[in-house]
Amino acid sequence: MHKKIIMFFIGVLTISSVAFSQAKWKTLFNGKDFTGWRKLNGTAEYTIKDGVIIGTSKSKTPNSFLATEKNYGDFILELEYQVEEGLNSGIQFRSASKPEFKNGRVHGYQYEIDPSARAWSGGIYDEARRGWLYTMEKNPAAKTVYKPNTWNKARIEAIGNTVRTWLNGVECASILDNLPEAKEGFIALQVHEIYVPENEGKTIQWKNIRICTTDIEIARKPKNAAVLQANCNDNTISPAEAKLGWSLLWDGKTTNGWRGAKLKTFPEKGWGVDNGILKVLNATGGESTNGGDIVTIKKYKNFELSVDFKITDGANSGIKYFVDTELNKGEGSSIGCEFQILDDNLHPDAKLGVAGNRKLGSLYDLIPAPADKFFRKSDFNTARIVVKGNKVTHYLNDKVVVEYVRGTQMWKALVAYSKYAIYPNFGELPEGHILLQDHGNEVHFKNIKIKEL
Repeated sequence: MHKKIIMFFIGVLTISSVAFSQAKWKTLFNGKDFTGWRKLNGTAEYTIKDGVIIGTSKSKTPNSFLATEKNYGDFILELEYQVEEGLNSGIQFRSASKPEFKNGRVHGYQYEIDPSARAWSGGIYDEARRGWLYTMEKNPAAKTVYKPNTWNKARIEAIGNTVRTWLNGVECASILDNLPEAKEGFIALQVHEIYVPENEGKTIQWKNIRICTTDIEIARKPKNAAVLQANCNDNTISPAEAKLGWSLLWDGKTTNGWRGAKLKTFPEKGWGVDNGILKVLNATGGESTNGGDIVTIKKYKNFELSVDFKITDGANSGIKYFVDTELNKGEGSSIGCEFQILDDNLHPDAKLGVAGNRKLGSLYDLIPAPADKFFRKSDFNTARIVVKGNKVTHYLNDKVVVEYVRGTQMWKALVAYSKYAIYPNFGELPEGHILLQDHGNEVHFKNIKIKEL
């Protein structure tokens, strides 16, 4: 009997412990008025009806935000939203509005609300700061879960240096980010600026807004290995990336592992390393006439290469692979297949070649990238090149822009009609150097990573 009594009390204590440690949720909106909230930046109207916040789009005003007066660090946020077609919106979190930053412009993480055909709802954008951190091209399986013309449920987990998002119960995005100023901030509901008159007066609505800030681990969703985690920490390899086989091709500080394409050492001029950025310095705009191209010391065969780049006005550059530095020892660039980097709007080279095959993302002078490719000149963009045997794929910001197979009859025909026709068996080397081009314009590179296949 004594043993049964002891077991009974152990059971009671266990049940009590579980009940006591349940995650505690709080409502962020009382359903009646805007107590605890404030409006920032734009002048779009926010109203309340039947416990629902309604944001109405307005012409001639920048992005508007209804923000919490309180800041939040680690939390889990859930809410429901409904948006009319034609609008774009978002949920800010760990965000700020400070006079010293762009005159108080709201900046910080944003959970994307995107009812367009692009279907990036659930992605993570860094408003007014770094741009896209996680587009839904990284997780295309989740692009179909948004439901038009009805309520959708959003979930955000911001815990330590990881942020994860869900839409209608499906995990969408996952990032690792150590940015110090992104550790805490307010939560805000966005009415996006509109660009066409017919979108004025359209609405986005939010309801059932609740947050958990205590005992978060209990409510936290388990890790999902099927969802790629993006590493937002510059020039580092995250544990998740290391597990997949990625390594740094540039360490973010030195010139180790690189040399001039026509030199035994790194160029003494024309290139610079500044605060984690590898820069081609501005010169005359000539091809390989200042510091000259740089190449990896090592050669690569089958690989996946990822490079973040940012161009200045009118800039020209490129990322080459299967480079043979012995092919051209005279003037100009070393020879290899090239992922073109170009300001399509301002550089004259965009109008040369055939059918746009010298524009951004193209296999230079051979295969054009689509005209509707996604690119933001104001931000860093990501070039990715995947080589598996003779099959090569170019990605721009996680979207395929070029695919081809080397050595085929079609390949040889393309080469024969290009500037590379003078080089026998162009592009068919089994391995070669990777090259960053000096074309005399300022271009920035970072997060240069490779995974050998």
